Amino acid sequence: MFFAPALHTARFAPRSYDRAFQRFVNEAFAGVRKSPLVEQDDKSWTLSIDVPGLSREDLTIGIEGTVVRIDSKAEAKRQFKAAYELPQDIDVSASEAKLENGVLTLKLGKQVPVSRISELQIH
Repeated sequence: MFFAPALHTARFAPRSYDRAFQRFVNEAFAGVRKSPLVEQDDKSWTLSIDVPGLSREDLTIGIEGTVVRIDSKAEAKRQFKAAYELPQDIDVSASEAKLENGVLTLKLGKQVPVSRISELQIH
């Protein structure tokens, strides 16, 4: 395999396809984390994320609006950090998390939009 390093000097500014190639090479050698398996129905999304070597006590899950963040604690044997944005607000009260055999399964409830329409009386 032939590998040509990218040049970064003031005289030579890499073009977009050069950056794309560099990103491809970096991801190929660094190993890219797979996207979670996402399933959806009318009331919720289900995300399945591989987190081998981590226990329930090692993970924290934070939900803010449309974003869910998963972090491992500092004292965990292995570090993990990810954030996923969903197209609709998440209902925390209708959500649950389960860790089984190294797979974290998040069932995230969809927030039902509340109508804020007020009726005006005609006199």
